[in-house]
Amino acid sequence: MTATRMTSANRLGVGIVGLGSIGVTHAQALAAIAEAGDQPVSLVAYSGGNPGKAAEAGWPDAEQLSVDAVIKHPGISVIAVAGPSQVHGELTIAALEAGKHVLVEKPLTLLVGEAERIRRLAREQGRIVRMVAQRHYETEYAHVKQLIDAGDLGALRLAATQVHWWRDDDYYTAAAWRGSMAAGGGSVMNQGVHNIDLLRWLAGPVARVTAQYATLGHAIDAEDTTVATLSFRSGALGMISISTATPPGTPATVTLQFASGGIELGQGEVIRWDVPAARPAAGEEVRSGAADPANIGIAGHVTQWRQLIDALGSDPHEQPDLDDAVATVRLLCAIYAAAESGRAVNPDELS
Repeated sequence: MTATRMTSANRLGVGIVGLGSIGVTHAQALAAIAEAGDQPVSLVAYSGGNPGKAAEAGWPDAEQLSVDAVIKHPGISVIAVAGPSQVHGELTIAALEAGKHVLVEKPLTLLVGEAERIRRLAREQGRIVRMVAQRHYETEYAHVKQLIDAGDLGALRLAATQVHWWRDDDYYTAAAWRGSMAAGGGSVMNQGVHNIDLLRWLAGPVARVTAQYATLGHAIDAEDTTVATLSFRSGALGMISISTATPPGTPATVTLQFASGGIELGQGEVIRWDVPAARPAAGEEVRSGAADPANIGIAGHVTQWRQLIDALGSDPHEQPDLDDAVATVRLLCAIYAAAESGRAVNPDELS
């Protein structure tokens, strides 16, 4: 399906940096929004990939340009950063310096200092930056977040997430960065990030982290298995278990135990609901990437883009979503720091 053509006067121009598999997902999501017609948007240009992929995603007229040309294109207002994790930070900074809004794939960056620089620069430039956190918008998780914020579930006592997935050797050889610790590969920064982000978003700020990691199922530099324990500022305790070495792979889960009872959520499903509050309505089907990342659909990215477009007129000095992204980078880096040092780490003390 080819997205409806729009003139520069009535559409939001978008550029995608990195038209690989996730970049194509962004292009498909934008095409779906353009087809709906209520939020006029157009993919103007992209870097990487090939014209055939852009055309298949619904954008046969989008230009293939260099990274720098996409970022500086005068007809582009929003940059989607979809390259390898190790370049997310520098590309986001370059886009902000060019006066663009940014939607960046997870993680926001690999470095705490770079995350803080992005936050400062976004405010200085008056631009919106969001990390792709599409799972925040899944019906079940959004409902639980509302209940927690309203105080309807009582004190949180225990929070845990389990991401036991399988990635075969071909997955790592297809893109060398996926197996590189320095490049942001590995179970925590690449696969676990969404559920770790969800856990922190739901359970609140983390005060203390201990962790261990290992490489158990692949010949790669990065870790493929990680466990961590958390102490939240609220006094609740938490656990994280992440692996890409657990065939055949099972859908990720989040478990929350409150004074009033327990909740366990999967990917697009409520597994357990033992609290005295209304159960969430069934949401849109969420496809799991437990065994194959290519199985993940575009619904979450469509919602993420819609939310970003709606936010473009808001105050750039008040960006709770960006604050969330920075907090998640701090937690991710704290897990690695704790595992490497053998000591407990406070995410807020990292620089």
